[in-house]
Amino acid sequence: MDYLKHTVENIEAIQPDPKGRIKAKFDTLAIPRGSLGRLEDLATIYYSIRGNLSCGIKHKKIFTLAGDHGVVAEGVSSFPQQVTCQMVQNFIHEGAAINVLARHIGAKVIVVDCGVAAEITPSKGLKIKKLNHGTNNMASGPAMSGEDAVKSIETGIELIEDELRDGLDIVGLGDMGIANTTPSSAIFSILGNVPVSVATGRGTGLNDDELQKKISVIEKAIAINRPDPNDPIDVLAKVGGYEIGGIAGLCLGAARHRIPIVLDGFISTAGAIIACALEPKVVNYLIASHVSAERGHKHMLTFLGKEPLFNLNMRLGEGTGATLGIHLVEAGVKLLNEMATFQDAKVSDPYA
Repeated sequence: MDYLKHTVENIEAIQPDPKGRIKAKFDTLAIPRGSLGRLEDLATIYYSIRGNLSCGIKHKKIFTLAGDHGVVAEGVSSFPQQVTCQMVQNFIHEGAAINVLARHIGAKVIVVDCGVAAEITPSKGLKIKKLNHGTNNMASGPAMSGEDAVKSIETGIELIEDELRDGLDIVGLGDMGIANTTPSSAIFSILGNVPVSVATGRGTGLNDDELQKKISVIEKAIAINRPDPNDPIDVLAKVGGYEIGGIAGLCLGAARHRIPIVLDGFISTAGAIIACALEPKVVNYLIASHVSAERGHKHMLTFLGKEPLFNLNMRLGEGTGATLGIHLVEAGVKLLNEMATFQDAKVSDPYA
């Protein structure tokens, strides 16, 4: 708990372009002012967080955190639990969508076992940070202990600290866990103060009857556990997941070191909401890559005050949307650093 407290206490407030230096640099470039739209905004966000206009983006890392959920026993997913472990193996062997997209943008994928319900052989490309073999069934009691909830968050902070040694300029959030849209919906319903029916979507493709059952399971879990909406750690413990706590820790750890964080979809945003509940300053370190097809995600982003960069009807997770988002952030940064000025290009400056 002291580690978590120390991290939270050392997160600085961020203001966009506080001295106006980023805007001043854009204004010298040989383009109509503001003509690059949100790409300019992304460069502004990046450099406002980093606090150094001379740094670029070299070290791009996607953290794909995996964990299982006891609530799968309630029939809230179309896929069996063993798929979590199988997909972790696919990540390790670089055959998944996240691996393809990470190669496309030159990013490193860091796969982490936070609580998969199987023993996974240690191998290159995998970090074992297992707290348990999946959570307990939140429909019949707390998903985990309060102590484990804190440990899951601290795991994410540790991951940031580990990767800083080799360089870390921007973080992409990713997840893997069969049934993890169920705890994510519960977390948002509680911390966002929205009805479960608004927070809950079809996950892996549930039909209407299955969706209603999922909503009922979440409502039951909240009624049984009575998580405190003013205590995000209690919410995580009662209805959360180990990988979701880890994602919250990634957000806190990255913010502690002034590193921008690119959200993926529904599950990563649930983790970010926990982080923001623990320390509201974190919200200005977050960049929303996309709005997923999961029904509650757009409401989550509205709750955080974030406008997504794109909508491709994606709902895969893994960090796929975050990877594409990082690509756009890097584009904005390169435009600011590599375009010619009016003077360099010998173009008449209409603003002079």
